[in-house]
Order: sequence, then C-alpha cells, then structure tokens
Amino acid sequence: MDQLLAIRVFARVVEAGAFSRAADSLDMPLATVSKLVRSLEQHLGVRLLQRTTRRVTITPEGAAYYERSSRVLKELEDIDSSFSSAHQRPRGRLRIDIGSSTASCVLIPALPDFIALYPDIRIDLGVSDRRVDLIGENVDCVVRGGNADELSLIARPLGRAPWVTCAAPQYLKQHGKPTHPDQLKSAHRIVSYVSPRTGRVMPMHFQKGSERFEIGGVKGMGINESNAHVAAALAGLGVIQTFTYAVKGAIARGELVPVLSAWQPDPHPFFLVYPPDRHMSQRLRAFIDWATQRFVHKFDRAT
Repeated sequence: MDQLLAIRVFARVVEAGAFSRAADSLDMPLATVSKLVRSLEQHLGVRLLQRTTRRVTITPEGAAYYERSSRVLKELEDIDSSFSSAHQRPRGRLRIDIGSSTASCVLIPALPDFIALYPDIRIDLGVSDRRVDLIGENVDCVVRGGNADELSLIARPLGRAPWVTCAAPQYLKQHGKPTHPDQLKSAHRIVSYVSPRTGRVMPMHFQKGSERFEIGGVKGMGINESNAHVAAALAGLGVIQTFTYAVKGAIARGELVPVLSAWQPDPHPFFLVYPPDRHMSQRLRAFIDWATQRFVHKFDRAT
C-alpha cells in the first residue's frame, strides 16, 4: 500500500462526503478509492469511515485521524510549494475565516479580483461570527475586528470601520427619532449584538466631544450573528449600532435611517491575523499581500 496516497484519498473522501465524488475529483476508479481506504483502515487497525448505500459517515477515530493527517498533507504541500520555481503560480487550498457581515459586504465582493490573479488557489471560506482557533482548526488566516491581543499570532492592520446607529422608517414612525443617546434607555427598543464567544451583550458607544455614553441591552432583543442583526433592524424590531459597510445599501435604499449621527464612536480596527511560520506557503503570502493592499484604509470606503 502507498500510505501517503491512501491518506490523500481518505482525506478527499472525507471532504467530498462520498466515495464517488472523491473518485471523480481524483480522476481515479471508484474501486481503487475504496481499496485504498480499506487498506489504510487495515493498516491502522481501526474503522475510519462508516459506509451505507446512501452516505459515508466519519467515525470518531476517522475524525481524529483526518484532523492530524490533513495537517501533514498541508505541510507537505507547503514544502513542495516552497521549493517550486519562483515564477510558478501559487496553488492549493487556502482556508480563510471571517465574520458574516464582513464576508458578505467587504471580502466576497472583492474576491473576483483575487481569483483572477491567482486562479490555481482554492479558497475555503469559513463564515461565522465565532472566534476560531487558527492552529486547532487548521485555518490559514482570519479577518478579525477588535484589538490584536494574541501575542502568538501576527496581525496586519486592514483599516478602521466607522459605526452607524440606525433603524427602519416604520420603527421611527412609531417610536420617534432619538436626538440623544439617553432616550434609547427609556423610549426605544434596542436590538443588541451578542458576542458569540462570551454570550455578553456588546454595548452601544456614543461620543460627542468630551461626552461619552455606553448603553447596554435594555428593552429589546439580542442576536449573535451580524447579518441577522441587520435583518432585525430591517424588520423594524428596534435600533441597532453596526458597521457602516453592513448597512450601506439599506440606507441608500431608504430601508434604514441613520440616527444620532452627531454621536459617533471611534472607528473599529480590523486585522488580518495568521500564525507565525518561517515556511509560509506561496498562496498565503499572496493573499496577505493582496488583502493588505486591497483593504488597508478601505473599510471606511466600503460605506
């Protein structure tokens, strides 16, 4: 048995979710794919996959083996890339993780430009508002807002996103337009953003000259996903505070109306974060260079 080939085939079956799709993507006979996986299981003495007529399910042992072996495959791919000629195009799988509204409003609209430059790089985009473990989840890099406080990681600044406080016209018609942050505490419903990592309500911040106000979740509701947070405002459920780029279109169409515009909090910094690696792959380096050039100081221009 060619163990390395068997591991590659096993990983492709896991990623494809079926032996037939894995065989097609590898341009191999289905019987060969099945035989290599069975040989790997016999070699290890454990069942990696549960097979039925309709689906393939990974076993707990298979999941553990996939997690560790996929890292080895990635390292081998990176080693090969590092010894490739300098003129060769970057290629291979690049796993990027990013928050929901930042993905849909900032990164995804710009990705055609990156794909045109690097057609041999396969982007696997993880989209959610939770905070991923780059090392543990085998992620190449993340776009992250807030403070760059993880000393074990490298953070490249991408820009600063301004905030906007807004609500739907039908909500404001019913409740009135606030003229001071204090009015949100008593006369309005707030749709708060809840941190997926801590479960805590993220307070609204307001600043006008030397005056500062912080308002937590009072009457209203909490949502822990950024696109749904905006959807709640569009539905007229209350006042939200979010990044301007997330509601640019809705404001332009009159679906949301800015309020308390004179009370602007400081813009929110964004970073491209990745682990330190002396043997950085060509594809990750290409994305870092592209992203920092494409997005540095442009979060505010996505408004």
